[in-house]
Amino acid sequence: MTPRETVERMLQASVDNAWDEFADLYAEDVVIEIPFTPNGQTARAVGREGLRERVKSFGTMRELTKVDNVVLHETVDPEVVIVEYDLHGQFRDQKPFVLSYVMVVRVRDGLIVSSRDYGNPVMTSRAMGMDVDQFAALLEQAAR
Repeated sequence: MTPRETVERMLQASVDNAWDEFADLYAEDVVIEIPFTPNGQTARAVGREGLRERVKSFGTMRELTKVDNVVLHETVDPEVVIVEYDLHGQFRDQKPFVLSYVMVVRVRDGLIVSSRDYGNPVMTSRAMGMDVDQFAALLEQAAR
């Protein structure tokens, strides 16, 4: 798969809530960074299996229903794709949300080896029914 195809499959697995398929698109030693966190520290997580656990855990709290406004930018580096998108879903209490993201994704041999994920931590914490400090603690825990 090309990097573009890998990212398209990652987005589709998200809205299908297919968390094993989602995690299988990431390299075993993937590095995921979230630069915009409530506490100002970049959250960093390493490893596919930890990612698998996190997405399955989040999957128990919410269901993703749609991704739209997708814009994929191929770069001069053939491994790097930048993707912009809006992610729609609802929490188990049926409260709907829409969150916007930008990801800088490096794909090698059809697997995501690194990503820098940019979202709005204030909007995400509100959507999750948390205050910003609770959300910061959740990101710190996920980075361990």
